[in-house]
Amino acid sequence: MNTSQQQIPIHYTPDDHHNRPPPPVNQGGRLRRHHSAHYYMHRVKESLTTRVSKLICSVFLSLLFIVGLITFILWLSLRPHRPRFHINEFSIPSLAQDNGFASAQATFNVTARNPNLNIGIYYDTMHITLYYQNQNIGGEPFLVPFYQEPKNSTILSDTLSGTKLVVDEARWAQFVAARMHGLVSFRLEVATAIRFKVAGWESKKHKMHANCEIGVGPDGLLIASYRVPKCPVYFT
Repeated sequence: MNTSQQQIPIHYTPDDHHNRPPPPVNQGGRLRRHHSAHYYMHRVKESLTTRVSKLICSVFLSLLFIVGLITFILWLSLRPHRPRFHINEFSIPSLAQDNGFASAQATFNVTARNPNLNIGIYYDTMHITLYYQNQNIGGEPFLVPFYQEPKNSTILSDTLSGTKLVVDEARWAQFVAARMHGLVSFRLEVATAIRFKVAGWESKKHKMHANCEIGVGPDGLLIASYRVPKCPVYFT
């Protein structure tokens, strides 16, 4: 029978340090290494460089964010909004008469509103055109060029009659037939060119059209529900 061998502990005196065996290795089989001062200085320097780089990047990104935010706010406040148009009044007084075409005239009252807070609008001469079933039945150049202050309204009011309103017996018969159904529909177009003004800067000209749908009752007056919607505005 084999028996396990027992190791006898060996004790060394302080004078026997030359005879001591080398220190044991760690579990990984490698000796512990002690880094030099140069190594630690390099690590500290590398750490400081990384921190400074991160700080510079943070400052740059913060400045970029602030500049972008300011630019966005200025864009929102200075972004021009197109004018707004509303029909206030429209009437063809003689529409209640079957043979009223001889004295036919159309009276309109339209509001042009500049909704911008800090932006003015220059208008060229306006052209007013009245349509029935998408056919031109009259119109005229309206107003001389003018400037509209921010948050300001201008009333466009006039009467189309005579050569400005082309209505014959056949056309009037169509009006009367539609009147029997309680509604005669027209479309009033306002066409002009506008420029926006911000402080000392002016934009280029933009051709603008406002199309106002009009509904007239048997009495020749504008139906109340057509006063509420604003007229669609588009540029060409």
